[in-house]
Amino acid sequence: MPRTSTESGTDSAAGTASRSASALRFEPLDKTSFIPMYAQIQTQLLGMIHSGQLKPGDTLPSEEELSRVYGVSRMTARQALQSLKNQGLAARHKGLGTFVTQPKVEKDIAHLSGFTAEMQALGMTPSSQLLAAEVLPATVEEAASLAIKPGAAIFRLRRLRLADALPVAIEECTLSLDRFPGIDRIDFVHESLYRTLRERYAIRFALADEVLEAQPAGRTEAHLLDLPPHSSLLVISRVLWAEEDQPVELARSLYRGDRYRAKLRIPARSAE
Repeated sequence: MPRTSTESGTDSAAGTASRSASALRFEPLDKTSFIPMYAQIQTQLLGMIHSGQLKPGDTLPSEEELSRVYGVSRMTARQALQSLKNQGLAARHKGLGTFVTQPKVEKDIAHLSGFTAEMQALGMTPSSQLLAAEVLPATVEEAASLAIKPGAAIFRLRRLRLADALPVAIEECTLSLDRFPGIDRIDFVHESLYRTLRERYAIRFALADEVLEAQPAGRTEAHLLDLPPHSSLLVISRVLWAEEDQPVELARSLYRGDRYRAKLRIPARSAE
């Protein structure tokens, strides 16, 4: 499995912490400003991350180093590092230090989009590893969701989805084989499922019923996603409907909680 950039950074953490601090250029704080000193430190560190001086996997200066360089208390330095962690731009590994992380991918749950399109829109390169592609008889629950008879043939596709070669999600999709004949012979390592449904089967998507929940990663999920056991996962279960009011797909996706966050824009209503 590919290793995350955060993990690769921890291998040499003990030897890079002081070197990282000494190689960075720190600007003096304006201690007369109304902007809190921790926020000024945070702004400088953000600038180093956005400019590429600090890359994912790099060690951030410690509280002690920031305190010494800026002439502030360790509490102030701690606030600056904590603000980066709250934004998903840093993670602390006990005994090793605090590291720059890949920014979280924001998933707009109000807009239906496939993984390939989502990653390309974010400027990332999507790829897949095939975990399973099989024809099975539909269970009673699957049949009810897809409006088919129990025991009817279904195609189940399970893939590990990667962004810029990093594992970020496990997707399992189930479709009626009678409605989509030949779909089990398509190479979904290289092909987009949603694009195939649109272009080959002339499906026009109408809406999706989704349920979001959080759950800890089991042993298999943790291994596939390159995570510690019991790490947080964002789980989205979905039934996708076509315009003719017919269910198309039953899906369940497990996203790395440290790489994803759900985003929803809710229209405001007049307050009473």
